[in-house]
Amino acid sequence: MARRRRKKRRRGGGGFLYKLLSVLLICMAIILALTLFFRVDTIEIHGQVRYTEEEIREASGIKPGENLYLLNKNDVAARIIESLPYIENIHPYRKLPDTLVIEVTECGKPLAVVQDSGAWLISPHGKVVGRVEESEAVDYGTVTGCTLLAPSIGTPIALATEYGAQQTSLIDLMTALESAGLLEEVDSIHLEDLSYLTMDYGGRFTVRLAYSADYDWELQKLVKALSKDAIQSNMTGTFDLQLDSQHVYFIPNVR
Repeated sequence: MARRRRKKRRRGGGGFLYKLLSVLLICMAIILALTLFFRVDTIEIHGQVRYTEEEIREASGIKPGENLYLLNKNDVAARIIESLPYIENIHPYRKLPDTLVIEVTECGKPLAVVQDSGAWLISPHGKVVGRVEESEAVDYGTVTGCTLLAPSIGTPIALATEYGAQQTSLIDLMTALESAGLLEEVDSIHLEDLSYLTMDYGGRFTVRLAYSADYDWELQKLVKALSKDAIQSNMTGTFDLQLDSQHVYFIPNVR
């Protein structure tokens, strides 16, 4: 009886090793198949406007024939964003058997901060995306009353520590403007006054806004006020949105 039990144990141990070896061989076969057959032959680019497909392909650093499954998609996205600063979001994904799809989202119209004998362009989400001559700043909305610390293309903007509220409010306002489709109407944003910020809007109006406000809501109020018949096409003046969270006060300019 003891011999039979020992034989059964030996057979059981051999069965386990056989199963383990089979699993390892299957895994190796899968890895080999992924390595040999799933290679990048096509890179599809979607969502680009400013950059060409070829520029994005080149910035990705991907070479034809690279393994589709061994690609680090985070590295691909980081390389593209670093090389092409107007791109703010990237979603790369695989499309079997041989295609990598790269979906990109470019930032909206940048605003210009004039300093350092030129103008730095900042995206609505607060990233430095370019630099132009000071004379070209008129082609963009401008931001005044702030100085960028060590600006560099592709990096987030930074203001002095004591201007933290202004920096956060500026980015939140620009983001809300982009979301509402109103960036093209902005002539300039002014941060000189530490009690409230102002925005020159539509070539005719000044808009006063509180720092750290809910800018999505404030812009809804502004759009609603502009749609009223009381605001005629030849009128100029100031919309004060900082005094009341529910109401807009309009102060017409006196001619």
